[in-house]
Amino acid sequence: MYARIRDTTIYFDVDGMGLVPDGPRMRERPTAFVIHGGPGSDHSGFKPGYTPLTRAMQLVYFDHRGQGRSARDGDPARWTLDENVEDMEALRRHLGLGPIVSIGTSYGGMVGMAHAARYPEAVSHLILVVTASHGGFIRRAREILAERGTPEQQRITASLWDGGFKSEDDVRRFHTVMGPLYSRRFDLEKARPALARLPYAPEPLNRAFGPGGFLRRFDLRPELARITAPTLIIAGQHDWICPPEFSEEIHRLIPGSRYELFENSSHSIRADEPERLMATILGFVGAPVTD
Repeated sequence: MYARIRDTTIYFDVDGMGLVPDGPRMRERPTAFVIHGGPGSDHSGFKPGYTPLTRAMQLVYFDHRGQGRSARDGDPARWTLDENVEDMEALRRHLGLGPIVSIGTSYGGMVGMAHAARYPEAVSHLILVVTASHGGFIRRAREILAERGTPEQQRITASLWDGGFKSEDDVRRFHTVMGPLYSRRFDLEKARPALARLPYAPEPLNRAFGPGGFLRRFDLRPELARITAPTLIIAGQHDWICPPEFSEEIHRLIPGSRYELFENSSHSIRADEPERLMATILGFVGAPVTD
């Protein structure tokens, strides 16, 4: 499905019922926005891993402008975090939703944090998975890669730091080589179908991570005290790109937040410890579970 909002077209998809039969009435479930990472990725990596959440919530997946199945029109200079925040809020209003459960992973967590700080009345619960609140995570990731990465991984990641991805296949090759660092349970044969079907977009990735990229400059720390929604922060012990120290920092800066460390996970917790991840999110939201 598509929503024409602001100056672009955003692709979104819905999983699960918003209204469920409950005896003599229809009961409304909370709606969650699932915010994908990247930039340059799309929502499809969450399917079907997040389907267990539909026992308690209706899920809205969407692709950021300039990537996935959303329009790649307009000025690429506007494919930024600030624009993604405004698109997310515009989509919430377009769908006629009240406060949402916001589930942001990696770059999606950055978008989710900024949205919850700038539109606190729009978020009922905030869930931040393997993310960071400022550009210092890039410097730290480079240090970790130098310690843990193979020569091939270090070579291919130069394209990330240099903004040198030229094609969808370049980005796909990056994720193939880097898979063992992103997930402790990475299995290339099992991963091939997902890698093949994901519509990678190199330009948003280059504009985010390359020299002068917006992810090198962003800093949400001064805004985090404005977040009023109950907040759950989840980190992976072995995460190379958004290591736990950045989640711990967010925890200190968001009043009353809860922090969970997944000791057997890297960046892709939904691949490394999926059952615990789903149980933790469902328990935090505290929504009634119905089959």
